[in-house]
Amino acid sequence: MAFQFLKKAGMGLMLAVWSLAAHAEYAWNFPKPVTPMAADTLLVHNKFMVIIMVIFVVVLGIMIYSIIRHRKSVGHKAADFTGPSTRSQVIWTLVPFAILLYIDFILMGIPAYHSVVLMEDTKNDSEMVIKVTGSQWRWQYEYMDGEAQGIKFVSNMTTPQEQIQNKTEKGEHYLLEVDNHVVLPVDKKVRILLTSNDVIHTWWVPAFGAARDAIPGFLRETWVKIEEPGTYRGQCKELCGKGHGFMPVVVDAVPEEQFKEWVASKKTEMSAASAGADKEWSKDELLTQGKAVYEKNCAVCHQPGGQGMPPAFPALTGSKIVTAPNFDADGKLMKDSHIDRVFNGKGMMPAWKGTLSDTDIAAVISYERNALGNSMGDLVQPSQIKALR
Repeated sequence: MAFQFLKKAGMGLMLAVWSLAAHAEYAWNFPKPVTPMAADTLLVHNKFMVIIMVIFVVVLGIMIYSIIRHRKSVGHKAADFTGPSTRSQVIWTLVPFAILLYIDFILMGIPAYHSVVLMEDTKNDSEMVIKVTGSQWRWQYEYMDGEAQGIKFVSNMTTPQEQIQNKTEKGEHYLLEVDNHVVLPVDKKVRILLTSNDVIHTWWVPAFGAARDAIPGFLRETWVKIEEPGTYRGQCKELCGKGHGFMPVVVDAVPEEQFKEWVASKKTEMSAASAGADKEWSKDELLTQGKAVYEKNCAVCHQPGGQGMPPAFPALTGSKIVTAPNFDADGKLMKDSHIDRVFNGKGMMPAWKGTLSDTDIAAVISYERNALGNSMGDLVQPSQIKALR
């Protein structure tokens, strides 16, 4: 009777768990899968959970049955033998081994192998390539082929400091909003190349079922084929330093025609930025633009007021580099000058020449030399930066 009760109770528990899993909101489960990789991963996960639950219920049921059925109060006595026969030992070793072998290799191994092969299939049928570069603490995206080839931009988190410091109400996408979204077409296989400028980062969007480390000095790969239009959010899930929690990923999946419109708009924007390098900028224009660039790209390390976080991130206020001349008496750029440091980087300082436009580099240098407690009075024009390229 006890065994029948336990059997029915176990089946009831399994059905209840399965029902809850099938109808659970994604807030308490995996996010809704929107790529073949994510769908396959969720399928394998659910299958494994059922197998594990069955094993758990069976083993627990046998344990409880044995405890109740063979307890001392109903007259059972402990056996006085010192050990079972060799034959029994062999049987009770081989039978569980055979069962677990079947479960591991047939029920679980084959689906897992299929998932791993699917994850690593980055090249077959890929219709588009995008390069993702991680740095502390932002992502840089570069479209490598097709009609979007040449588009390149940096994506920075835009959550206001007031929200981070609990001075105002937190927004809907707290720590998960950026200034430049990645835009990808739906129903196209996109091959993603990953690398890093400094430490290990991880490009991760849960709805895509893809998480791959970006490692300095290496190109790693993953892929996505988004099947539903929408905006999908993720973040770096590697402990990459102080700003680890401020490195979100935002991807807009759009129909093909809308993607083409975005490509045309982005290229027009880039052309306008390039044309801006040929005009003479006023001091107010440079400082206004420089302040915006600084707050997006520099404040996370050097702090909004320029005080830095020595020794890792030196202060800009009163800095020898910021207050030193950029050019020597012959008009040549001096090594380790302010322009050289921003343009080419050094140590943990990234080389912004591959990320920011000529206008942005000139503006942020001018801002740092005439704000943040500094008052050098000189300006750097975008044309000077353009000439350095």
